[in-house]
Amino acid sequence: MFGCASMAQVKLTRGAKGEYLSVNMAFSLGVMSAMYIARGVSGAHLNPAVSLSCCVLGRLPWSKLLPYCMSQVLGAYIAAVVVFLVYYDAIMDYSESIPFCCFLQMVGTGMIMMCFLSLDDRWNKPALADLVPPPPPPLTAVVLMGISQSMSSNCGGGINPARDLGPRLLTLTAGWATEVFMCYNYWFWVPIVAPMVGAVLGSGLYLVFVQWHLPDSEINETNDLQFKTMDTKTVEKLEIIKNCRVELDPNKVAIGCPKSR
Repeated sequence: MFGCASMAQVKLTRGAKGEYLSVNMAFSLGVMSAMYIARGVSGAHLNPAVSLSCCVLGRLPWSKLLPYCMSQVLGAYIAAVVVFLVYYDAIMDYSESIPFCCFLQMVGTGMIMMCFLSLDDRWNKPALADLVPPPPPPLTAVVLMGISQSMSSNCGGGINPARDLGPRLLTLTAGWATEVFMCYNYWFWVPIVAPMVGAVLGSGLYLVFVQWHLPDSEINETNDLQFKTMDTKTVEKLEIIKNCRVELDPNKVAIGCPKSR
């Protein structure tokens, strides 16, 4: 989606807000983000040619080839739909529509949360596992660059309510009165509300479509492993706990062990 959105941004602004390099960068960042999100569930092939090659090499059952390819095409179709909606105003007749600006910022913030959660999820084969959580700053910066490269031409990259509201309040106290809240048809609430809603929706999408399907997630292990108490050190060694090799305090007794798989 990053790549398609970046291409739309370049074409619709006639090169004023992007160029050939930015399109290639956005596609690359999009692939990286998608791989971090999906590799714990499906291996993050993202490409029917890759899935076919894995089947030929015996790394993927042939029975999964068609579902994988269909999912990849469906994902590309949905991404194109989102890009079309994000840039609908610019494609048809740009009118600075508040609803579409709101939708744009919700999408951007939702994508950021999905990427952040994938980097922060110990069960999703995180990048640089010894550095997460929280997400490593360089990877966080890369994700933000992908968003700004592909979704900022309509109304800016308003994905942080604090970044918008803080300067707006400064403008208010510096003498511009309520004009800062009335301009552009009372647009001020969009970069405050839309990112909040988008972040929650993005987190929910990651939970439903990714985390719940990870083979070793804590959610899936709930019925296999139950403990009366867990301290921080125990949680950090959850992988050892799952194999029943953890040394617990005598007063903290495990009442369940994971079933063998």
